[in-house]
Amino acid sequence: MNLPQETASLPVQPVRRRTINTLYFYLTEGCNLACRHCWLGPRFDPAGNRYPTLPVATFETAIREARPLGLSGVKLTGGEPLLHPRIVELLQIVQREKLSLTIETNGLLCTPEIAAEIARSPVRFVSVSIDGADAETHEWMRGVPGSFEAACRAVRHLVAAGIRPQVIFSVVRKNAGQLDAMVRMVEELGASSLKFNVVQPTARGEQLHEAGENLTVGEQELAGQTRLSLVFHYPLAFRSLRRVASGEGCSTCGIFGILGVIARGHYALCGIGEQVPDLVFGEVGKDSLEKVWNENAVLNALREGLPDRLEGICGRCLLKHRCRGSCVAQNYYRTGSLWGSNWFCEEAEKAGLFPASRLTAGPDSPRDAALANAAAPS
Repeated sequence: MNLPQETASLPVQPVRRRTINTLYFYLTEGCNLACRHCWLGPRFDPAGNRYPTLPVATFETAIREARPLGLSGVKLTGGEPLLHPRIVELLQIVQREKLSLTIETNGLLCTPEIAAEIARSPVRFVSVSIDGADAETHEWMRGVPGSFEAACRAVRHLVAAGIRPQVIFSVVRKNAGQLDAMVRMVEELGASSLKFNVVQPTARGEQLHEAGENLTVGEQELAGQTRLSLVFHYPLAFRSLRRVASGEGCSTCGIFGILGVIARGHYALCGIGEQVPDLVFGEVGKDSLEKVWNENAVLNALREGLPDRLEGICGRCLLKHRCRGSCVAQNYYRTGSLWGSNWFCEEAEKAGLFPASRLTAGPDSPRDAALANAAAPS
């Protein structure tokens, strides 16, 4: 493995023992959609039989080795997780191990039977991606005819099984005029929440940015009156302190408590290992997970360096101890540095839109001390 240059010469030294909270399983290298904004860029595989899927034995091994390290939950994603030929068996393993379950799906394969199987996990969270309030818009994003109705049908199946999923809506120039229509549609479907995703400039998302199909930072003003919970995928600096303190929403890098398992059976920082081989850390069943987790040079560098070594706008942000740069994988993909700053925050700074109240004014500033204390992780 080729480590990032800045960590290649570091001695491998265990640091304070940390818990693996969640394993992120990227179950398939293929996907039955061809989304123009996908940050991983899986290959189109409508039947799920062209490209590798994670072996069940590898899935069980990773869970077994993570248990003594504190594992409490798994996330099943892809590619498309429901494309896995033995998805029901994987769901039953999660139930048997009494782990919390998170699933990210495009919904095409979510039958009533699959929804009922997911519902057997007592602690579960499911998200379904829908990128438009009509078939034309959604399928422009997703690349497959019929995918809009299939995604809506998946939400209905999940609701009927007793699960109120989150709908994820990736906002681009083409669908930005449908925000209110999306809110109304998601309410009618019976989902619990609507998440507005900012498209990341990674893999296919990078091409979408280059084509100017994404919204600029200044254009991304999302609002609406609804009984739904609305989630905004912005870095923490753009949230109110009330939301920061409550932990509402996301945009905090969870790298201190998660590890990815990609479809070929390797540990990785997260799914970015499919795009960045430097961030692949070993093979499940051949390399000890305990050793990978506690001794890998990249993981230890991040533990020792975050957030104080963050560069650019992230290094000057008062919320860096909570945010950690929002997404280490995305920042590394774009900058080649573990300490690179977040692209969204950089664009906001260039446009004069980064909140000045979130930037340090000096080491002795009472305002800085008060804000940093309010945002400090508990």
